Amino acid sequence: MEFEVTASRKRPQTLLELSGQDFVVATLKNSIENNRIAHAYLFSGPRGVGKTSAARILARSLNCERGASVNPCGVCSNCKEIARGNSMDVIEIDGASNTGVNDIREIKDEVLFGPGSSRYKIYIIDEVHMLSNSAFNALLKTIEEPPPYIIFIFATTEIHKVPATIRSRCQQFNFRLVDLGEIKRLLAAVCDEIAVKYDDDALFWIARESTGSVRDAYTLFDQIVSFSEGHLTLEKIQEKLGLIGMDQLNNLMALLVEEKAEESLDLLDTILSGGVSVEQFIIDIAEYLRNALFIFHGVKKESLLGHQADRFSSLVFEHLNSRQIEWALEEVLNLFRDIRYSLNPRFELELLVSRMSSIRYHIDPKSLLEELGQLKEQMGNTAALSITPTLEETKKKN
Repeated sequence: MEFEVTASRKRPQTLLELSGQDFVVATLKNSIENNRIAHAYLFSGPRGVGKTSAARILARSLNCERGASVNPCGVCSNCKEIARGNSMDVIEIDGASNTGVNDIREIKDEVLFGPGSSRYKIYIIDEVHMLSNSAFNALLKTIEEPPPYIIFIFATTEIHKVPATIRSRCQQFNFRLVDLGEIKRLLAAVCDEIAVKYDDDALFWIARESTGSVRDAYTLFDQIVSFSEGHLTLEKIQEKLGLIGMDQLNNLMALLVEEKAEESLDLLDTILSGGVSVEQFIIDIAEYLRNALFIFHGVKKESLLGHQADRFSSLVFEHLNSRQIEWALEEVLNLFRDIRYSLNPRFELELLVSRMSSIRYHIDPKSLLEELGQLKEQMGNTAALSITPTLEETKKKN
């Protein structure tokens, strides 16, 4: 059997299968059940969260031969043709490839003809923000007063580029990034389905790297499964993708806190010699410092940190303060911006590690001003006491 990527195989087929979009699902469900179908919809949101899938599901729900339903049958000819993308009455258009006014004029001519075998003729225009201004203007009248059998569904990742005149004529649905826990649950279900063992922290890492995009999570998952030999572990991911493990980061930070510059540079060389790129090292150490800063401020949510709070080196919290961590994080972020112009990125990284070996003695200007103010106040009080005669001395003089 030919392999099908997980993102395509697990594409939702009904509204109820659409993960992480409760508002969209509830609203569309009520619209279908109450027969309150709009003539134009605008789906906006980040990549990989279900905009195009929702458009296809809505088309199937409205054109199912058994009648408009939240749960289309999936077996009639209309449902099958829409799922395959070859329905004559559901036309998918790539807005990035059909940007001109002439492409829109063709649609204006086509809408004069009713659907062939379905209830509605539905136009799904993906990446609609790529249309030219003249193309948008050509659409205005058609969107506002289309024939009763025409429905437009627009999808975009950049809602701000869609003219207000278009947005005002559409029902707008904002798709959100999918929660990390929900993505992890979806990945676990796929692992069970294909009989692949997994560790929770491995799925957690994939879900976190996907940054809320289900499609990105499935794509990364397929890549990792291909080298995991039937068992997904975080150690294999770090080894194959050239990532730094938590233990190595803890060891490095402990050496820096203890001012062991020589050992820190030796460990850096070991990590880089193991295949970790300079850019990846900077990304990993930046994430570590960001998480440490969150813990300093009392944030210990595992889904936000990516690890349990007790996995971070205790030396960091015993000997450093939040402002020192902020300084280190800022230096790391500046380095990532600057290495593209560097003579040798590795030299820049080694210089940063050497400087961070004295992180315990870093004092930011605000802290310095506060300490100087306190010292000045103490000195003023001491001077005042030394020149103020005591009550006994005053009586003796009198």
